[in-house]
Amino acid sequence: MLLRHTPTEIADRSALTINPAKTCQPIGAMYAALGVHGCLPHSHGSQGCCAYHRSTLTRHYKEPISAGTSSFTEGASVFGGQANLLQAINNIFTVYEPEVIAVHTTCLSETIGDDLPQITDKARKQGSIPDGKDVIYANTPSYVGSHVTGFANMVKGMAQVAAPTGVKNGKVNVIPGWVEPADMEEIKRLAALAGVEIILFPDTSGVLNGPMSGHYHMYPEGGVTMDELRSTGDSIGTLALGEWCSADAARYLDSTHKVPCRVLDMPFGLQATDRFVDALRTLAGRSVPDEITNERGQLVDMISDMHQYFYQKKVALVGDPDQLIAMTEFLVSLDMWPVHVVTGTPGKKFEERIRELTADLPYEVNVKAGSESDMFLLHQWIKNGSVDLIMGNTYCKYIARDEDIPYVRWGFPILDRVGHQYFPTVGYKGGLRLLEKILNVLLDRTDRDAPEQSFELVL
Repeated sequence: MLLRHTPTEIADRSALTINPAKTCQPIGAMYAALGVHGCLPHSHGSQGCCAYHRSTLTRHYKEPISAGTSSFTEGASVFGGQANLLQAINNIFTVYEPEVIAVHTTCLSETIGDDLPQITDKARKQGSIPDGKDVIYANTPSYVGSHVTGFANMVKGMAQVAAPTGVKNGKVNVIPGWVEPADMEEIKRLAALAGVEIILFPDTSGVLNGPMSGHYHMYPEGGVTMDELRSTGDSIGTLALGEWCSADAARYLDSTHKVPCRVLDMPFGLQATDRFVDALRTLAGRSVPDEITNERGQLVDMISDMHQYFYQKKVALVGDPDQLIAMTEFLVSLDMWPVHVVTGTPGKKFEERIRELTADLPYEVNVKAGSESDMFLLHQWIKNGSVDLIMGNTYCKYIARDEDIPYVRWGFPILDRVGHQYFPTVGYKGGLRLLEKILNVLLDRTDRDAPEQSFELVL
C-alpha cells in the first residue's frame, strides 16, 4: 500500500520531518483575515507562496479565495519589498476597493526584515490608504510555528485595532479560534439563545459557507466589521476559545485596554461546552434558557444510549493543539481511550494538558508536539499499538487505508469531502454531530466484519 514501507522501529529524529502534522503560518493568517468584513488578505512575498496558500484554503472550503501578493522578484528579494507593498496597497484600494487589507509576511520578507508598521505608516502618509479604510498586519514567518501560530498572530493584529471610547458597550468579545464557519455560526447562535450580545472575531460564517445567490460579490456580507473590532476595547470581557489560537489577542485587550479575559478550551463535547455556556452566562449576567438546556440533554441522552459502542475504543488523534485538547477530554468522557496524540504545532503545555486529561486511563498516552511530531511518527505508533479509530485531516486516509482502521475526517485540511463548512462540531449540537460520525464508522466496521449469524438489523 501507499505507506507500506513505514518501519515499526522508531528512531530519534531532530532534523527531519516526514509528512508534517501542520502547515505554514500564512495560511492561518489568510483564513483569519477572511473573517473580517470587506477584507482582502495580502501575502507579502512571492506569487508562488500566495498561490499555495489560496489553493489550500480553496480545496478545504470549496470556495474561491481572493488574496493579493507583493509579487517579489529577484530585486525585492535582495533590496527588500517596501516598494512592492506600497504599490500593492495603492493598486488594491484603487482597483478592488476593499474596506481593509490584511497583510501577512512570508519566509522571504521575514528573512529580509521588512518592517510592516513602518511601511503601512508610509502608505498612509503618502495617501495610498483612503480615508475610512484600514490596513492591518501580522508577522508570519513559515519557518517557525504553524498555521495555528499564523492565525493567532493575525487575530492579535485585529485586536490591536481596538479604540476604546471609555463607555462600555455591554458586549462580550468571543475569539473562536481556528474552527469552521459553521462552528462560528453555532457560537453566535448559542450566544443569541442565551441573550448575550457578542463580538465574534474573526467570523468566517457567511464568507466561506455562503449561499449561491446567482450574483457575484467579491466581499460577502459576513465577517466582523472594522467598527466592531474598534469597539472590542469597550466590551465587558473577552472569552478566548483556545490557548494557542486565541489567548494572545485576549490578553492584549486585557493588558492594554483593561478588558478582562478568560481563556477556555474550544467547546467540543459536553464539558467544554458547559464551561463556555457558563462563562457567557456569568460574564453577561444571564440565565441559561431552556432551549440550551434541552440541547444539552439531547447530547447526554445520545451518550448514555450509545455508550456501549464507544466503551474502551482506542483512538489515534492528529490535528491542532486547541482542538485536540478539547477532543481528548470529550473522548475520555465517553470512556474512549486516546492512545496516540500528535500535533505539529510546538508547545510543551500541550503535552502536559493531554497527560492530565488521560491521567486516569490504564496506560500512558503517546503524545508529542512540534516539528519532530509528524504523521510518520503517528503511523509508527499505530504499527506498534493498533487502534480502533483514527481522527484527523485528509492526510490520515493513507494510514487508515494501509492499516485498515476506521477513520473520521476532522480538522484541517479536509480536501476530499464536503460538509465541514456547513455542519458544526462545536456546542451541544456539534457534539451530536461528532457522536454520529464516530458511531457510524465504528458500526460500519462492525457490520463489515460480522459473520452472517451476527449481522444484525437493529442495534
